Amino acid sequence: MKNNYNLRSIAAKAIGQVLDQGQSLSTVLPELQKNIADKDRALLQEFCFGTLRMLPQLEWCIQQLMAKPLLGKQRILHYLLMVGIYQLLYTRIPPHAVLAETVEGAVALKRPQLKGLINGVLRQFQRQQEALLARAANNDSRYLHPSWLLKRIQQAYPTQWQQIIDANNQKPPMWLRVNRLHHKREDYLQLMQQAGIAAIPHKTYHDAIRLPTPCSVTDLPGFTEGWVTVQDASAQGCIDLLDPQDGEHILDLCAAPGGKTTHILEAAPKAHVMAVDIDEQRLSRVKENLQRLRQNAEVRQGDGRMPQQWCGSQQFDRILLDAPCSATGVIRRHPDIKWLRRDSDIAELTTLQSEILNAIWPHLKSGGTLVYATCSILPPENCEQIAAFLQCHSDAKLVDTGDVQSPGQQNLPHPEDGDGFFYAKLIKI
Repeated sequence: MKNNYNLRSIAAKAIGQVLDQGQSLSTVLPELQKNIADKDRALLQEFCFGTLRMLPQLEWCIQQLMAKPLLGKQRILHYLLMVGIYQLLYTRIPPHAVLAETVEGAVALKRPQLKGLINGVLRQFQRQQEALLARAANNDSRYLHPSWLLKRIQQAYPTQWQQIIDANNQKPPMWLRVNRLHHKREDYLQLMQQAGIAAIPHKTYHDAIRLPTPCSVTDLPGFTEGWVTVQDASAQGCIDLLDPQDGEHILDLCAAPGGKTTHILEAAPKAHVMAVDIDEQRLSRVKENLQRLRQNAEVRQGDGRMPQQWCGSQQFDRILLDAPCSATGVIRRHPDIKWLRRDSDIAELTTLQSEILNAIWPHLKSGGTLVYATCSILPPENCEQIAAFLQCHSDAKLVDTGDVQSPGQQNLPHPEDGDGFFYAKLIKI
């Protein structure tokens, strides 16, 4: 039975919502996936994520093939063409099927009169593919990053920028977090072996396992029972640094979607945990994660800059501040970040981070621990942010992460390691 929808046209719509309306794929896709068969969901995701990952190369190719760009109401067909070229280059779908389905996408988008244009451009691309790709390899489109971000990464990492860019342009590795309340990591690795799933333990983070070949969570031993959670290795590093203990009052600030909240409770099941986030909608994900792992935490909606509104004068033994950031360390997981962020966002974010950090510090008990974390690789949000904080707070001492000249620990994205992530561990003296 033929489906009554065209996957390529849906992908084109999703890409349009990202590029024209500034919406994230994580917001757009769940809505669009409601109307398609389960078996097609992964393919739709592949089209959207892949096209946005390779965007500058696809854009450049289309520019060479068309005398004038598709604008206004026809812009959606530009995105359809990008989806078509992406398939020809990066999927195993037979070219005849790519052409047929992508041309039909014009009909689904109510532009049947432009079927010939889509067909012509895609056939022309097939004929010129080799020459076009050779030329694309020698211009800036090969970096697959906007120029402002490329410049910032080059300035911050003069010897490592190429590796960072390359890592950002790859598909991300799949990392798992073993629930230590159910199994030691070594025992869970044996269960994986018995299930025929290859898995490699992380050399630094105690609960982390990498799957060389990603698989469905339904194939993971005990996933529904909460034995394991999908979470990047670098994100897991926060809890190793926080070192939560039973009986303590712990705040997870900017907690959604709740991966770190649940990790705190796996490490210290008798801790009193408060999970706070400004986004009411995303807090539902925190509750879902707690429910799946049969855990309890106090979940509250609130602004990190005004803690008195949601915790009064309460003080905490430990605080994890996973600060709002540019997310430049997780581009390989969310390639739309490259096109949603603007250079001007960085200054706004650093101001917001500073306001939250300064507002929450009085709520840390004397002798308590605060871990400041971001999934960014940009110094203004990370080492420079902490250096400025230490200068203004004589009662803050940096431990276990860098030194006063270069505060914090910066992880960079790596094909066989975690995402780009920054941590600074502070003790109140």
